[in-house]
Amino acid sequence: MTGTKPDSPDFASSSLPKHLARGTVGFAALIGSVALIPLVGPAGLLLLPVGLIALRGCPTCWAIGLMQTISRGRLQRSCEDGACKLTVAGHDEHRTKVAS
Repeated sequence: MTGTKPDSPDFASSSLPKHLARGTVGFAALIGSVALIPLVGPAGLLLLPVGLIALRGCPTCWAIGLMQTISRGRLQRSCEDGACKLTVAGHDEHRTKVAS
């Protein structure tokens, strides 16, 4: 994202299919770890770290990354004089071309 601080957290993936695949594996492992407890006992909890690694720590982080992945290249944040605004990338350029 243009205009963001380099040290700001970025949870986005390089592509939407990769991010959705990580989510599928992560949520399946989390759900499976709890659902398998009656069948295999505490050994089912071994899937828990797999789910957390796939989701990069937490389901909320994955959801934030999904939003960042979808908006990457479409939204642009710019900050001037202590005020920040979010605009659609290329939208202002289109207006100036039409107005000219």
